[in-house]
Amino acid sequence: MADFRMPAEWSAHQGALMAWPTREDLWGSALAQVKDEYAEVARAIAAFEPVTMVAPPGHGEAARDHCGPEVTVIELPLDDSWFRDSAPIFVLDGEGRRAGVDFRFNAWGGKHHPYDADDRISALLLDHLGIERIPSAMILEGGAVTVDGEGTLITTEQCLLHPNRNPGMSRDQIEAELKARLGVTKVIWLPYGGLLDTETDGHVDGVAAFAAPGKVVVSLPDDPDHPDHARMRANRAVLEAVTDARGRRLEIIDLPQTGYADVAGTRVEVSYLNYYVANGGVVVPVPGEPQDDDALAVIGTAYPGRKVVGVRAAAIAYGGGGVHCITQQIPAATA
Repeated sequence: MADFRMPAEWSAHQGALMAWPTREDLWGSALAQVKDEYAEVARAIAAFEPVTMVAPPGHGEAARDHCGPEVTVIELPLDDSWFRDSAPIFVLDGEGRRAGVDFRFNAWGGKHHPYDADDRISALLLDHLGIERIPSAMILEGGAVTVDGEGTLITTEQCLLHPNRNPGMSRDQIEAELKARLGVTKVIWLPYGGLLDTETDGHVDGVAAFAAPGKVVVSLPDDPDHPDHARMRANRAVLEAVTDARGRRLEIIDLPQTGYADVAGTRVEVSYLNYYVANGGVVVPVPGEPQDDDALAVIGTAYPGRKVVGVRAAAIAYGGGGVHCITQQIPAATA
């Protein structure tokens, strides 16, 4: 296992995985809107790389109708539709051979039931794809980590140390499992995820993302009334003080813009940071507000040479996430 490592999200992809939303108890009156948004995200990513949409049995035809011919749809048992967290985390060895780490999944601390199909989906996907499975007994969602592909991982204490995930594991044990399964040598612990991110208990993909080795994009709301105004500055101070696995100081790119939308009578924040890095592009959730262009420009500076595309994702935010949360990249194998 020591030879495997999780590649950075900007490395070459074979394609992207997504899961079709059908859970009425989660989406309620927003279900029709969120299906349109998932389909728009899938088509936006498909402009850069192949997309496979996994639909629960009996929902494949509806997913095909929404997504169109650019997206491949398969049917497998599912409970929910957040593949960043329930799908495998893919790793490569030194020869470019691919495997998938199958961490346990408990619906973000048992917030939604049932979740047993989502706990099993990684194994089913890996079998479908013909990719080796590496099991882990630790509960971990992909949205809780970001890596640089060169040995460094960033996560949040707010999420990974929450007692609803791995109450029998210490911080040192959690860090050791991250190193063993994802091939990292240094873990940087940020104190905070989003204060209002009660769904995931503060995933890192709402507050920070590696954009290149030694380069991190951070949420830094410029509105002093934002609930994370001080908290994100505390995160930034941690990043200013540390070095990565190779001893480099980190270049920090601030993302000050925040955007909101109203969905089903609820005001939700649409996190610009919760984006998907595709082959040659970055697909970014937007609420459709004037500051969208400024946020997209910041992200463009972090990923030079990639086309930055905004997609409406208000209903996805209403469900508790963004574009990154509903996708999982399959890295290209070279062996």
